[in-house]
Amino acid sequence: MMKAYSLFKKDWQSELRTRYAINALAMFILVTISVILFSIGQEKISEYLTGGLLWVVIFFSAMSGLSRAFVSEEERGTTMTLQFIASPSTVFNGKLIFNLVLVFLMNIAITLLFIILFESFAIKDWSLFLFAFLLGNIGIAVSSTIIAAIISKASAKGTLYPVLSFPILLPLILTLLELTKFAIDGETISDSLVELAVLFSYDIIMLTASYLLFDFIWKD
Repeated sequence: MMKAYSLFKKDWQSELRTRYAINALAMFILVTISVILFSIGQEKISEYLTGGLLWVVIFFSAMSGLSRAFVSEEERGTTMTLQFIASPSTVFNGKLIFNLVLVFLMNIAITLLFIILFESFAIKDWSLFLFAFLLGNIGIAVSSTIIAAIISKASAKGTLYPVLSFPILLPLILTLLELTKFAIDGETISDSLVELAVLFSYDIIMLTASYLLFDFIWKD
């Protein structure tokens, strides 16, 4: 685990120097939310629509900034070095930790902006929303990490990432939309156990599949 943390630390320090993903995410979030605000104007939108817009912004923000976990290694020519000095599970864990930190920072910022800027974003049961938010972010980070590993071996990296991400993340986003609607309605965690079980199962399945597939992807 210490090796995975060292890999995460290397990636995080590199990101702080270049700020590629952070700048891309920040610009996309600000531009998207600004466009939504200008489009709405003085019109009042429903609570459900605001909850849906939250996850739409989160989904497309993930598309714009989470694809470089492995692409950066290919561009710098450090892939072979990592293959020699670290096991596949160590590499995957390090990249997953990096994406988890990035996803949580991104989505917390987006949610805070929605709370501040949209009066109609009114969550009645925050415990349900935060539980779904936690599981949803984990699912986004795991899926984004394995997809980034796959596209790093392809030539059309920029276009392939959203193409692969959409069908994989769609069930997760739809479940999160439903749980956000329940949280807006004031339903509790006990009222939403089926949806939460789907979310938890998605995370476990994606994490298991990622560990099983990554060894073949990384050594290809």
